[in-house]
Amino acid sequence: MIEITNLNVKYGGIRAVRDISFSVSEGKIVTLIGANGAGKSSTLRAICNLVKKTGTVKFLGIDISALPTKDIVKSGITLVPEGRRVFPDLTVTENLVLGAYSKPRNTFSEDIEWVFKLFPRLKEREKQLAGTMSGGEQQMLAVGRALMSRPKLMMMDEPSLGLSPLLVSDIFQIIKQISGEGVTILLIEQNARMALKIADFAYVMEAGEITLSGTGEEILTNDTVIKAYLGA
Repeated sequence: MIEITNLNVKYGGIRAVRDISFSVSEGKIVTLIGANGAGKSSTLRAICNLVKKTGTVKFLGIDISALPTKDIVKSGITLVPEGRRVFPDLTVTENLVLGAYSKPRNTFSEDIEWVFKLFPRLKEREKQLAGTMSGGEQQMLAVGRALMSRPKLMMMDEPSLGLSPLLVSDIFQIIKQISGEGVTILLIEQNARMALKIADFAYVMEAGEITLSGTGEEILTNDTVIKAYLGA
């Protein structure tokens, strides 16, 4: 579905991403794991053209490297950013509608109902201000807002960050459910064990480079990964 070739990202003199190449197959859950500062978030932001980069990004065989971010969203890619970033002074429904800005208005009702089916809790709080919701509910809203554009590829940056263990489990079940709806997932997650358990394929990033790749199960049982990220 998406192919990244020789991707580089620099911040001043610092190379955050170093000439990496990888791909994500349609219908799969693929995860990038690594320590803080490994370049994972910069990779997602580069795909969306939110940071300056060099290299090539092809989506469904089309080079989207130079497209504006809004056109990348229209092409079928969406990003759930780290930290949720919902609009606190808007209601749940208003937040969701903003997620569908690139689509015709006559599809809003159908898309909102789809999101409410995936997240019944959001339906219960559809008129509530997002800023008054719990962290877990805000994360559901951030995911739901991204789904409103009916993406083919959803990129998620630390969806379980700051959530209780019970809510973490809920979020990963939701990710699997979204995948079951036909949405391809590219996932960044500090909870490497949980991410690898649901991932079809995984890449390990260190200091801006991809150092290891394999199926989720292969990476989960790799001795080096166990010692570095999962605990001996």
